Amino acid sequence: MADKDILKIGIIGCGGIANGKHMPALSKLPDVKMTAFCDIIESRALKAREKYGDPDALVTTDYRRVLDDPTIDVVHVLTPNRWHSGITVDALEAGKHVMCEKPMAINSEEAEKMLKAAERTGKKLTIGYQSRQRPDARYLKQEVDAGTLGDIYFARATALRRRAVPTWGVFLDEYAQGGGPLIDIGTHALDLTLWMMNNYKPKYCVGTTYHKLNRQTEQGNDWGNWDPEKFTVEDSAFGFVVMENGATIILESSWALNILDAREAVTTLCGTLGGADMLDGLRFNGIRNNQKYMFVPQLEGKGAAFYSASKQPSAADLEARQWIDAVKNDGTPCVTPVQALTVTRILEGIYRSAASGDIYRF
Repeated sequence: MADKDILKIGIIGCGGIANGKHMPALSKLPDVKMTAFCDIIESRALKAREKYGDPDALVTTDYRRVLDDPTIDVVHVLTPNRWHSGITVDALEAGKHVMCEKPMAINSEEAEKMLKAAERTGKKLTIGYQSRQRPDARYLKQEVDAGTLGDIYFARATALRRRAVPTWGVFLDEYAQGGGPLIDIGTHALDLTLWMMNNYKPKYCVGTTYHKLNRQTEQGNDWGNWDPEKFTVEDSAFGFVVMENGATIILESSWALNILDAREAVTTLCGTLGGADMLDGLRFNGIRNNQKYMFVPQLEGKGAAFYSASKQPSAADLEARQWIDAVKNDGTPCVTPVQALTVTRILEGIYRSAASGDIYRF
């Protein structure tokens, strides 16, 4: 493949999400090359270059050096949430297309700056909501778009962990992250739900946030005990959202909650013609011939004896491929900044309602 056909990518933020999702997915694509690695901890950038880049790839602790490189086409912003907006705006203004990890920003004001910068520069911007690329999500979206569920007027967006508080990085730092499980994993469930409903016009919401378990020392946490003194974000948060067309969404999120039915980044949809949920795999329900039915699609290929069906690419791999194709072919990314802005607006509304104890109107 000629060098002119290869997109050159700069990675800004070489921490957990970069190593767990973005860099492994990009490394599988033959038409991209990671040529710059930036992190405030230089050793992390050096390690990323060693694994994913050429020996002459740029390593820096200053993201502006990445933006100043005219050969770089695309930047992935993979920093803590507070710095998403500023770096993304600077990158767009520098003529780069931007993949920014979720959430879009810590509040709607910062997210709007990103949207306006993308519109002003004509560069592409997307947000890392890879749950849309899961097999169950893609199948459900096809059925919804075909009208199988009819008019969807009630939905539940769920991201509930029993005891799985992330104890690394800055997840527990409210200043750096802007919040806890609501903005971290609740954002995935909400994005998935809004996308399925194709409804991005919220009217008002009521929210509650809790700091009930973060001070406890008997923790039973999947990733080891957290430091109660550093756990400054909520341990759980819940929202009741009413859309302009009257549809209702209940959003549930937690890192720590005394619940057995834990599940993450799933949606339940109820429409006039049928319903669907992801509570035990993807399931559809409705009425046919005056009888209730449940339909469960087989989403995993079953191989014959001595022959296994080909393994499906991961959601992260599909996200990367779709994003790069959109850049190269001047297409529309699966996740648009307008959609991601609405997710941020609703999250902000829930936080504001929880703080004020009153309804938040958009």
